[in-house]
Amino acid sequence: MTVHPVDLEPSLIGPGTYTSRRLQVRLDTATVIALLVLLLYCLPAALIVPGLTFAGRPALVLAMGLFAWWLIARLSPTLFLMGPQPLRWTMLFYLVSTLLSYTAGMLRGLPTLEANRQNFTLLVTFQFIGLVLMAADGVANWERLRKILRVFLWAAAFMAVIGLIQSLFEYDIAQNLIVPGLEIKAEMADFQKRGDEGLFRVAGTAIHYIEFSTVLAMAVPFGLHFAMYSPTRRSRRFYAALTGVIAVAVPIAISRTGILALVAAVGVMFFAWSWRTRYNMLFVGMAALVAMAVVRPGVLGTLKSMFLSADEDPSITGRTEDYEMVSYWFSQRPWLGRGPGTLIPDLYIMLDNQWLMTLVTYGIVGLVALAALHITCIAQAGVALRRSTTAEDKHLCAALISSQVVAILVGATFDSFSFTTFAFTLALMSGLSGAVWRFTHPARVVRTSHVKRLFE
Repeated sequence: MTVHPVDLEPSLIGPGTYTSRRLQVRLDTATVIALLVLLLYCLPAALIVPGLTFAGRPALVLAMGLFAWWLIARLSPTLFLMGPQPLRWTMLFYLVSTLLSYTAGMLRGLPTLEANRQNFTLLVTFQFIGLVLMAADGVANWERLRKILRVFLWAAAFMAVIGLIQSLFEYDIAQNLIVPGLEIKAEMADFQKRGDEGLFRVAGTAIHYIEFSTVLAMAVPFGLHFAMYSPTRRSRRFYAALTGVIAVAVPIAISRTGILALVAAVGVMFFAWSWRTRYNMLFVGMAALVAMAVVRPGVLGTLKSMFLSADEDPSITGRTEDYEMVSYWFSQRPWLGRGPGTLIPDLYIMLDNQWLMTLVTYGIVGLVALAALHITCIAQAGVALRRSTTAEDKHLCAALISSQVVAILVGATFDSFSFTTFAFTLALMSGLSGAVWRFTHPARVVRTSHVKRLFE
């Protein structure tokens, strides 16, 4: 594989002292993040460390370790290579808004269920921030970043295959992925009937059908990237096949949100492609539709009717009927909200809108913090795209932008941060947006700065 020129530049680790950024180590940030991704996608979402909440998913426990690693490195001049990183300030704002909302919730007095849920949300926030910061500051070079994304694609393809098996054979193979020593916290997603064709929805290893389809849709642009830019014909064909499996699995969740996510992801990439690539992708898309019609008859017709009759769908009308309650809760505590995670569906309503959920529970300050996260990541990936000198780097930056656009759009159709597979996929892509900004920075000290490894 061709080495990226930036990866050959040394890092400054002390006065007049440099080290290679391609040094082979036993355990570095990229390896830990890759392991986290495998745990996030390949184990059922309901599987946790015994005695813990959903924050005890193995992947999330590892994310907490990443937060501790970053914090220790930040305080130790021997572990942290200094350099500016706008995403740090954005995550500080996000954390402060969460703590302010948490305090506001405590001051108003909380029932036990709400207090427990608020504590859970705060814990997950630290885990989320840990993954964002270590992906942004800890990935050493382009080679390690691409390793993470390749593992992400393998894991997404694994989840897609699980979903396809569930859909084709009506057999929940995810039940066979229970690891000894872990326990099931909640019921795994069942096969929910949808449409008049005898079809049913599947969730793979995710906790919900919408989550399954949206995270796979976010993976498609990265699959296309490796299908186009892998160094050998064999690897390009391999990733093209992986991408095909992932893309075909999106519709079997029979979710409008999943289709919206896929269209948005590919739509963003449309602007990064040449006209020849656009025509080729149009042909591939038509072939995929034909394949879907053959493999799972009735899915396309069901999805079409779901969009055409959306105004009659109870799930759509239910969302609009929630606006009155949202207005009431917002008027009570507009700035800091009710408290993170305190709008519990079993006690109140199922609010299928992350933006409104954030407004009610975090207030205006929290909503601005969430918007700032998306804007910062889009801006950083956009700056990196403009700075990049190769088509491959530009395409990768565009794929990172697409993940943020997808998150912004689907946030209006379901409470996305309530589902940890989606939330931590977004955390990963957010952190990598900060990483590509660093790699393309004009100052060498900045683009070679990263958190050092634990073991040499």
